[in-house]
Amino acid sequence: MNNHILSNAHVITPIEDFEGSVVIENGIITAIKKGVNYREGINLNKRWLIPGCIDIHSDYLEKELHPRPSASFSMPFAFHFMDQRAIACGITTLFNAISFSENSQLNRSFESAIEKAKDLDKYCHSGMIRHFIHSRLDPNSTRVVEYLDEMKNISSLKLVVINDSIPGQRQFNLEDLIEKRARLLQISFEESEKLLKAQIEDKSQVDMRPEIQSAFLGSVPLGSHDDTTIEHVMEARQHGATLSEMPTTIEAARKAKALGMWVCMGAPNYVRGGSHCGNLACQDALQENLVDMLCSDYHFPTVLGAMIKMVRNGIKPSIAVNFISLNPAKFLGIHEEMGSIEVGKKADLVAFEDEADFAKVSHVWVNGKLKFMAENEGINAINWHKWQDHLFS
Repeated sequence: MNNHILSNAHVITPIEDFEGSVVIENGIITAIKKGVNYREGINLNKRWLIPGCIDIHSDYLEKELHPRPSASFSMPFAFHFMDQRAIACGITTLFNAISFSENSQLNRSFESAIEKAKDLDKYCHSGMIRHFIHSRLDPNSTRVVEYLDEMKNISSLKLVVINDSIPGQRQFNLEDLIEKRARLLQISFEESEKLLKAQIEDKSQVDMRPEIQSAFLGSVPLGSHDDTTIEHVMEARQHGATLSEMPTTIEAARKAKALGMWVCMGAPNYVRGGSHCGNLACQDALQENLVDMLCSDYHFPTVLGAMIKMVRNGIKPSIAVNFISLNPAKFLGIHEEMGSIEVGKKADLVAFEDEADFAKVSHVWVNGKLKFMAENEGINAINWHKWQDHLFS
């Protein structure tokens, strides 16, 4: 059954927040009652009631598939528990990042990425929430063109982000990469430096952005990852990108906004008070109104955690919630059907209490169906037909 009355809630719409009720019929929000509560239905006991979080970038799949370098699990095993973790954190639409790149030193290949994406695609429609694939696509390999048609045929692949792979050009400086690669491969600093400089030389000769743009423009949104310079942003926009994902400098974020691009930052960055890599702090970008949306990046709980911190920092609740719901929906072009608590939209909803600096999720509805419930408090049977006339009067 996906008919519900959600009552006694702190309801957050795109423009205001208030105590009241939300009515769901056949999976659609059919009424929002400001200042009205009902004894029947689900008593949310003044919990927050927000639209389900839309997370456009999550690296969490890798954590479930490979929790340790030498320990791996099957896709159905990993997918099941990732799905459960996501819904418990209030995420109802999740874009799972898969890196499409070629690097023999790190055991990466386009073939293995295609295989992983096809495997994930089999399960995307079987979870409690909506799952899609976010492709992090390497433009610095001539081989990428061999796989573009296969990628286009993966039905759940709905976002393509260019992930430049020239070492030392974006998120990490070259010296840090040399040290990291030396530890990973158990080789000397000098050997690692030689390998990386050879890789820089090879990859700098290749740029397949025009081919990627031709393959995907108009069918899925295009983005660019870890833009660091103004030139990076201009290059991305020139090749069809409308998203700058996790810009690493304030200059890159400013340029992206000046060019009319969407800017997404990591929720962990905001919650922690800065980037774990020493890059642009989300808070600094927010102060200049350079951020449109937040994603979980590598940590599901921070999506709602960031929203709570925003409110405590004085940001209006409706604006804070839009960062994790309506704005991502607008970027993806799905805002007419989801992303906010409005009459006529799909009932993807999350109820939670804020405790200290995190969200304690109690209920999650997807398409109006109660998919997650942490406790039984407040659930009462209702006679839908008995109450229908009263609710819509």
